[in-house]
Amino acid sequence: MSDFKRDIAGPNKSENRKVKLRVEPGEALSTAAQIAVALAGFAGVVVVFRRESVHEWSPIDKFRLRILLTNSILPLAFCMIGLLLLTIKPNPAGAWRWCSGLTFAVLFLFGIETMRIFRSFDPAQLRRTRATGFTFYLFAILGTAAMLFQLYNVAILGAFWPFFTGIVVQLLAAMFQFARIILLPPEQERDRN
Repeated sequence: MSDFKRDIAGPNKSENRKVKLRVEPGEALSTAAQIAVALAGFAGVVVVFRRESVHEWSPIDKFRLRILLTNSILPLAFCMIGLLLLTIKPNPAGAWRWCSGLTFAVLFLFGIETMRIFRSFDPAQLRRTRATGFTFYLFAILGTAAMLFQLYNVAILGAFWPFFTGIVVQLLAAMFQFARIILLPPEQERDRN
């Protein structure tokens, strides 16, 4: 077959199998860190453009902002730790296990504190807000799954992807909270004078 005909027909299937797309951990962590910084910055924009100051926001809106900021800052910290470990040559044995162990511990504490704050809200107020309970429990389930991946990584796997899954779940939660804060009107406190 001539070179011209091969160029028109494209590469054969055996050549396609040789090409594997793979994102390196450093690239993935750098991208996630940039997203985390952007989300934290967007939170500042939200605060500036709301009519009332943060101190006048309803407790649920303050809770959403806290979740947005925490779910932006924690992934940034995890990415920075992962990037720091990637700079060490040779790479430390079990680096992703250590990262997953730290991620599990921090996410566990974050989950307990978030659940405590959520349960302190008046149930009637939660029913008045749009899908707050559903959203909270959906991301609680996703966060629990991410924490189980962290434990699996510490105990058995020792790979990058479970650690990165924890980062991605937090960034998804932050993106969702950002969209909610932007798109939904502010919650009004019913008992204001």
